Amino acid sequence: MKWRTRILLTLAALLAAIVLLAGVSHWSDSMAGENASFYAADAATAGNIDQGLTNRGEYLAKLGDCGACHSIPGKLPFSGGLKMALPMGAIYTTNITPDKTYGIGRFTLGDFDRALRFGVANGHTLYPAMPFASYAIITREDVKALYAYFEFGVTAAPVANRKSDILFPLSMRWPLTYWRWAFAPKPKPFDARAFTDAAVARGAYFVEGLGHCGECHTPRGLALQVKAQNGRDGNAFLRGGPVENWYAPSLRNGGPDTIAQWSEAQISQFLQSGANHSAIAFGSMNDVIVNSTQFLSAEDSAATAKYLKTLQDPLAKGRAAFAYDERTDRELASGDAKKRGALLYLDNCAACHRPDGRGYEGVFPSLAGNPVVEADNPLSLVSIVLLGSTTSRTSMTPAQFAMPAFAWRLTDQDAADVISFIRSSWGNDAKPIEPPKVAALRSR
Repeated sequence: MKWRTRILLTLAALLAAIVLLAGVSHWSDSMAGENASFYAADAATAGNIDQGLTNRGEYLAKLGDCGACHSIPGKLPFSGGLKMALPMGAIYTTNITPDKTYGIGRFTLGDFDRALRFGVANGHTLYPAMPFASYAIITREDVKALYAYFEFGVTAAPVANRKSDILFPLSMRWPLTYWRWAFAPKPKPFDARAFTDAAVARGAYFVEGLGHCGECHTPRGLALQVKAQNGRDGNAFLRGGPVENWYAPSLRNGGPDTIAQWSEAQISQFLQSGANHSAIAFGSMNDVIVNSTQFLSAEDSAATAKYLKTLQDPLAKGRAAFAYDERTDRELASGDAKKRGALLYLDNCAACHRPDGRGYEGVFPSLAGNPVVEADNPLSLVSIVLLGSTTSRTSMTPAQFAMPAFAWRLTDQDAADVISFIRSSWGNDAKPIEPPKVAALRSR
């Protein structure tokens, strides 16, 4: 490298560092100024922790699904170590137990709040795998409760944090600061006064905040930012989006690929058990059900359902609601399997999902009118066929049922044919898929 190039790169790096330091200083001043009285309560908070506050924090930690990322089998809870694959490498979740060497045992209330809502810890911006953009609306009272639980209700675990597998220079953290400035909302406690219905407000607080539902169910932009943080940000919020080998379906109300035909009671049932009249949780949603939403109180579960039913999907205009069509059932019952994919369905699927496509409630989901089946993006359906799926084990559903993986049994053409059959039968009206889409997922 020529000396002139070296000088220019050095000057550019110095300039970036100056801008960065100025920005960090400004951001820190903003945090300190806005929350001075809150942070000043550190000593008082530490000296006035009661069991009620700790219990509240434990409940909130479940709602925030903290254990799903910061706990792994074989280690103490919240001691970190879960591997998260990113396009440029892998990161590992951190120890958030009160251990003073490896965990957050030396965090003040202010430190805890900065990490939770601002995404800043130990002098650097956290990777947005930590959903601080969603946690930004957590109220100060709930921040205190969470702090009480993680400092006084969790067992300290002397487990060292693992460094990321991201190679230099992509491992540098300072670009994340600019990402945070550009895409993370300025932390502001949730204001229920924006809603006329107290129950809807309560549901919005969970869905938009601790539940961070938008992190999976909202599409992302070119910089991997969530396109909308709440229902007031635009119609992209909870409109559905790809997550690894899955497609998190729309949680809005409109066409047949949404939850329009789910009642509030059916939404609540799904959150608490992982199943309802037509659907069963799959993929990473199983972890959400098991570690988080099954613990929702009856009031919070009902409020969540009530809020979700307020979200309409204007993009669904013109798409007719699902209406069951008996023709496929009659054809299969009479032995007519001429339609492409029909014989494959009878051989591989009908025993559990039945010739009428209605399955068995809570055990094998209905394929007729299922939003996942009707989704424009067939990623989840292809993944389930190839990889199989297991139902959630919760207090309401202690028995587990499994669908086997068919990757070994079905060719790409077979899988495409049977999936296309399912997406066009019993009243379903979704586009067929082609073998290359199956092949692309199989090769991941």
